[in-house]
Amino acid sequence: MLIQQRTVPTTPGLSGLDPLLARLYAARHIDDRAQLDLATSAMLPPSGLQGIDQAVDLLWALLQQQARILVVSDFDADGATSCALALRALKSMGFQSVDYIVPDRFTYGYGLSPAIVAMAHTRQPDLIITVDNGISSHEGVLAARELGIKVLITDHHLPSAELPEADAIVNPNQSNCRFASKALAGVGVVFYLMLALRAHLRLQGWFETQQVPEPKLADLLDLVALGTVADLVPLDQNNRILVNEGLRRIRQGRACPGILALLEVGRRSPASLVASDLGFTVGPRLNAAGRLEDMSLGIACLLADDANLARDLAVRLDSINEERKRIESEMKTQALHVLEAMQANLLPFASGDLAQLPAGLCLYDATWHQGVVGIVAARVKELYYRPVIVFADANTDGQPGTEIKGSARSVTGLHIRDVLDEIASQNPGLINKFGGHAMAAGLSLERERLPEFKQAFERAVSRHLDESMLQKRLLTDGELPVQALSINTARLIRDAGPWGQGFPEPLFEGIFDCLSVRVLGNKHLKFVVSPPGQKLAIDAIMFNVSAEKMDVAHNSRVRLVYKMDINDYRGQQMLQLMVEYFESV
Repeated sequence: MLIQQRTVPTTPGLSGLDPLLARLYAARHIDDRAQLDLATSAMLPPSGLQGIDQAVDLLWALLQQQARILVVSDFDADGATSCALALRALKSMGFQSVDYIVPDRFTYGYGLSPAIVAMAHTRQPDLIITVDNGISSHEGVLAARELGIKVLITDHHLPSAELPEADAIVNPNQSNCRFASKALAGVGVVFYLMLALRAHLRLQGWFETQQVPEPKLADLLDLVALGTVADLVPLDQNNRILVNEGLRRIRQGRACPGILALLEVGRRSPASLVASDLGFTVGPRLNAAGRLEDMSLGIACLLADDANLARDLAVRLDSINEERKRIESEMKTQALHVLEAMQANLLPFASGDLAQLPAGLCLYDATWHQGVVGIVAARVKELYYRPVIVFADANTDGQPGTEIKGSARSVTGLHIRDVLDEIASQNPGLINKFGGHAMAAGLSLERERLPEFKQAFERAVSRHLDESMLQKRLLTDGELPVQALSINTARLIRDAGPWGQGFPEPLFEGIFDCLSVRVLGNKHLKFVVSPPGQKLAIDAIMFNVSAEKMDVAHNSRVRLVYKMDINDYRGQQMLQLMVEYFESV
């Protein structure tokens, strides 16, 4: 583990701020206080999104005809929130026939495929709206057009050189799109489309003539915040505005019953909610339905207006998430055994005492569940800090075929989708389908070609990464003076967010005397620590600690890398350090 301090440039534009906050913001490339403005008035206007006018015109024309709308959702939290937002917004603006489908990921896979279009056709829609998918669905769009179904694509994934021949496309990552924030999540794209549609309907006098109350779309920002945080898109200023406003509403109890119910089963108080609670508590319970069963359950939870129904659905989602964690744990254990065997096989050829794993890892087992391969890939990547692809059989109608599906996770410095694109270009026919982002991607290929793909993947990763880039680094914000180790500092940092992907929560380091250590649940460590020479006792906790680290924890002096947190126990608030890493000194 390499611990480094973040570079802090000189930023005159942050003068007048609290010195600690000014340093933290500067290290996150903020150089002007205007970049900290989280008022909704500072949001980028919808007009910057390419294709949004065509999309609004299409929806306006269909609204006047009261056409049938069918939303085709993705099966993760971003897709679920996008779908729920689209249905709530469209119905509030007067659309009378709006429905949705979520493709079974195990039968149909990702995106608007011809098979999905055939299933959608049974609902006889006039328009299909894709949310959080569709930008690579060329064949599916063509199939829809042949059936006389119009298609509106809303997506945020990276497009290929040629776009599908849809009736309208809204995606900030289109090559000619002027929208300054390329980091919008799928739910953010849908929210912007609904803002533009409402503005158009207002100009047309629709709400007055139809006696339809003009909807308050800001009331849907709880969904935007959840989908944005759960999808791990970078929190640039525009996304921080969206998340901040959503969090503010949730804290005030102004969230949809489904989100409040998911917080309840996750034992999180809405009043003290922070962005990470959405990512670690609500998002996984919502995603579990799409990973193991049917994301329709998650969408139903977000659409429920009755608190009792929402809670029943949330309890079911929580149960599915527990099953997901069990499967994930078993798969991770098996994957680590594979890696240990790989190291043992390499040992005779290693130049040092320990064998070096390949720069890029590909793991596959016929017994693995394709719904959790992404999570396992993320866990293995964190452990070995190198790009990882975990494959499982692609089951069709409950039966394994000849195809396998993989989920990839990358490390800083390697754009994983570009690597897959490079492999596909240099090895025509090797990859059946692929898509994704810089840090995460999905793909499918024939099982018999996995050895060939492994070699191509290892070669491609080796071309782009050197050994120094495969060492895990913790970037910290340095040490805090003793007087800053207080609950007031924790509150200051909490209120300076929202923190998240691309705008990381402050991480500090320091030397502490370990006054006591105890093990919780056989895998967590609870410390009481004190700065050397100080009469100050501070609680600290670290989750999911390995057995080897358990022994180190009993040393009298340790170096901690930690985040500031507020532990609210029975109404009493206390400072607590959330330990990310520790070592004896």
